[in-house]
Amino acid sequence: MVRDTSVDDVTVIATESLSKRFPKVTALDRLSVDVGPGVTGLVGANGAGKSTLIKILLGLSPATEGRADVLGLDVASEGGAIRELVGYMPEHDCLPPDVSATEFVVHMARMSGLPPTAARERTADTLRHVGLYEERYRPIGGYSTGMKQRVKLAQALVHDPRLVFLDEPTNGLDPVGRDEMLGLIRRIHTDFGISVLVTSHLLGELERTCDHVVVIDGGKLLRSSSTRDFTQTTTTLAVEVTDTDEHPDGTRALRDALHARGMDTHTGGGLPGAGHILLLTSQGEETYDLVRDTVADLGLGLIRMEQRRHQIAEVFKDSDEQASTQDARKETAGHDG
Repeated sequence: MVRDTSVDDVTVIATESLSKRFPKVTALDRLSVDVGPGVTGLVGANGAGKSTLIKILLGLSPATEGRADVLGLDVASEGGAIRELVGYMPEHDCLPPDVSATEFVVHMARMSGLPPTAARERTADTLRHVGLYEERYRPIGGYSTGMKQRVKLAQALVHDPRLVFLDEPTNGLDPVGRDEMLGLIRRIHTDFGISVLVTSHLLGELERTCDHVVVIDGGKLLRSSSTRDFTQTTTTLAVEVTDTDEHPDGTRALRDALHARGMDTHTGGGLPGAGHILLLTSQGEETYDLVRDTVADLGLGLIRMEQRRHQIAEVFKDSDEQASTQDARKETAGHDG
């Protein structure tokens, strides 16, 4: 796959006040977001609206209101053209068990408009890329979950799209399989210049893979920012130390010493041995240096010092608290007026 990356300076996805309402639920609620080239993570709890958004972007489901563009094309009127340029890896198992990976991916390549010879050549290259070349002639029904996910990824890539939508691609995989899949996803952009929108309910795995993260809940946008900005503002440092004869409560001694140096801390946070663990917001390498030096000055033993990523629920909670604060301010301003 050789790619012209001249499109890399444009917005690949743009939505404006995009809503999708069903009789008893609102799947998307006035969602406005721009997605640039690279690997973008779309994260949210189950039912947050991720799959609904992808179906609208593919032109497969009409929005109730608002608009969306994919690669500069209007999803409401140019769905066919969008699907020619985009690959899609669905969340659920949808593979025919009685055909081989080669047969299936060649079929999908032909459906995308590739001539027979090109379809076979591209299939062999794509299956090699996803790690299925040696198993390419076996019936899919005998594949493991991880192998089936790779087949779904291959069919999304075989026609050399400009953008791929990957819906929960690590579902059902063990830790090793997850890491391998995340590595493949990263390489889709770094090796071939294809932009990626990947959905997950696991913020941690997207942080390691994506350039940009978009967080939605209940169909509403909670946050859209670069992964670097996101992790800097959501990283908590967990510190555990030993007690000594001089400091029989080492945690308290460390807390007091850090407070004296201007560092706010608190204990607990749901971690094992919560009362003996200090949690503090990491500001980068200087935070590590400050904690290390303070522990050494006190003569304490350092059991662990590790990053703790915020969970999705905490991101939602932070957003709810901000919204409540804003509502309270508006109400106060109204009374003042």
